[in-house]
Amino acid sequence: MRDYTVKRVVLMVIDGLRADSVRPDWMPGLHGIATRSCWFSAHRGVFPSATRVSSASIATGCYPARHGLAGNAIAWDEGDGLKAISAGPVGFRDRWWRVTGHTLLVPTMAERVAGTGGMVIHSNSSPGAAHMQDPHGHALFFHRSGCWSPGFASAPGTLEVDYDSTGDAITTVRFCDYLLHDGPCAINLLWICEPDHTQHVIELGSPEHRAILAGSDRLAVQVADTVARLRERGEEVLFMVASDHGQETCEQVIDVDAALVAAGLKANMGSTDVVVASSGMGALIYLAREARHRDQDIALWLRAQPWCRAAWYGDELAAVGQRPAGGLAAAFAMAGRGDANRFGVPGFAYVVKDPFSPKDSSGLGQHGGMGPYEGAALLLADGPGFIPAKDGRATSLVHIAPTALKHLGLPAPDMDGYALQAALG
Repeated sequence: MRDYTVKRVVLMVIDGLRADSVRPDWMPGLHGIATRSCWFSAHRGVFPSATRVSSASIATGCYPARHGLAGNAIAWDEGDGLKAISAGPVGFRDRWWRVTGHTLLVPTMAERVAGTGGMVIHSNSSPGAAHMQDPHGHALFFHRSGCWSPGFASAPGTLEVDYDSTGDAITTVRFCDYLLHDGPCAINLLWICEPDHTQHVIELGSPEHRAILAGSDRLAVQVADTVARLRERGEEVLFMVASDHGQETCEQVIDVDAALVAAGLKANMGSTDVVVASSGMGALIYLAREARHRDQDIALWLRAQPWCRAAWYGDELAAVGQRPAGGLAAAFAMAGRGDANRFGVPGFAYVVKDPFSPKDSSGLGQHGGMGPYEGAALLLADGPGFIPAKDGRATSLVHIAPTALKHLGLPAPDMDGYALQAALG
């Protein structure tokens, strides 16, 4: 008989779930899990609060300044001037390597446990976000865009699903089946795309939105039930449920490029001197070498705009976990208000026009800035070192990886976050 007395981490990421959606009338199953867990009530995402950069921070335990992926969109010069690049497509990782000679600058959890139990990833997020969990091929990785074993070798099986709630359900079944029937693995990650995927095209709090939340709620219960079975057979499991960010309602889409041109801070709409890389409710400003001296002027101008919450440039970027590098010179978050929409969900903010998402999202869900709701991610921890309680420490996505490694008895050097068990004994 197989010896199941092992330590294991089971991490479920529910994309786009704002923490205050975990309420007994909307998500009774997850709310029940929360009451049996340590609930980090002051937990926040990173800036910008967007999935691809958040995935990198969860994977590495580091802020963007350290891991190197600054936003959902960044900018490069591939020989014809600075241009915004989306980090979402399936080919982004290889393109990043080709242009810069690297992807993430620090090790991921998958790399850190490669020789001590390994990591298995089942993801239904965007390709770019999924690949940031294992950009160098250390895990057993399952995604609709492709699957691999360590070393990017062929994986046993495929994951042919759609990017929607049905795809989430199939992925969760596969994940739970792997937990129960395949060899014990040190870290097991499930990432589902809902409610984030649908929240972008509906009103928050609407009947359609609540139906999507209910679907994700059922999947969380399914994973929790599987964890209970692992524990019954003797496994010492740390079970964490997290989200990467929340969402708020889009107030209005602002064409920041056009505004910069009108202010005389950008040459014209097609120029490569100043590039705005949107992540939704926040954005990064990249400057060509000849325009680097404009960083302060642009930041001061941004701060004066009624649609801007805050802006940073140069060394100020450290305050939001960023750094000036590779042309990144400034960043800003969009202004918002706390009013509720017609379904009673609070939080509105302006959105930066994005050529990679050209639709008008006014009145619909969005994220990417520093809003009090869209930045309020969920983190629950159930297992050794945690008790069922509300924990008010100021935690962030960067605390997930060191917490997982501490459970496994592994070191977590050079991370920005710390293990959350430390304060509880």
